[in-house]
Amino acid sequence: MPIAYLIVRIKITREEGWPEYRQKVAELFAKHGGRYLVRGGPVEVLEGFYDGRRLVVFEFPSMEVIRSVWNSPQYAKLKKLRQGSGELDVWAVPGV
Repeated sequence: MPIAYLIVRIKITREEGWPEYRQKVAELFAKHGGRYLVRGGPVEVLEGFYDGRRLVVFEFPSMEVIRSVWNSPQYAKLKKLRQGSGELDVWAVPGV
């Protein structure tokens, strides 16, 4: 079974909306087989540079599932909870 990862770097600029977003996005992703692998925490730089943004990594059953959830009406509603409250980089990466 293919595995895929959703990798997110977050800089929260306003806390409003984030607690509810975090709870609901975890529930939505779990319904689609997504689970947290990394959820913040300290980053130990072994080489290169760490810019201080929070790092979150989810594992999903496939790239297709990530695309389906990310583009769903349910996620569109949740996304509104955090819009304007932070800066995100989000990547979907197939596993090996």
